[in-house]
Amino acid sequence: MRRLDFITLFNPVATIYPWTGFAQQQAPLLQIRPVVVTPEELSIAYPKVEAWIQKTLAAYEKDAQPIGSMHFARLPLYFHSVLLATSKFIPIDRVPIPPLTAMGLGRFAEVERGNFSGVTYLDRYFIKRTVMIEEAVHFHELIHVLQWRLLGPERFLTAYANGLEEFGYEDSPLEKMAYDAEASFKRSSAIFDAEKFVVERLGSL
Repeated sequence: MRRLDFITLFNPVATIYPWTGFAQQQAPLLQIRPVVVTPEELSIAYPKVEAWIQKTLAAYEKDAQPIGSMHFARLPLYFHSVLLATSKFIPIDRVPIPPLTAMGLGRFAEVERGNFSGVTYLDRYFIKRTVMIEEAVHFHELIHVLQWRLLGPERFLTAYANGLEEFGYEDSPLEKMAYDAEASFKRSSAIFDAEKFVVERLGSL
């Protein structure tokens, strides 16, 4: 997720899609600690958020566009072809965010009023039309796609919420990971394996 106006936020959970073969490196990710979101909170909120995501993605699937349609020159150098082929983006004027307060996540109420340039739900990401041609924004959201696939929905929810509570938005580990990767992408011509980058950073959490 990328922001336009800084605001404390929470990156919500998505529905489950089939996993692709390239993202199967799970072992190092077990170090992520559930220190903030309690099992009780998760058991109540997760089904509601998942259902909202399923409904939202279904409603917008007709607008989903293949990443290849943008003809970006650099993204294929960083991301596996399977990810680029299976992930899609949805241009929109305002990215959809679930009603978190009503779902029992009142501590993240601020996010419902957020003005974000992009938000990712597993292998679909919404992106504001005003920044749709910016390759770096797509790069950022694709880092989140990798996080979704490597962690899975429940662990993504727990890790993102815990990081947000403990460190705040800019230092939230999953968000900082995406911004660090995006910064490297923007300032250097050096090519790196985005999936390997995410796996290594997740393993250090």
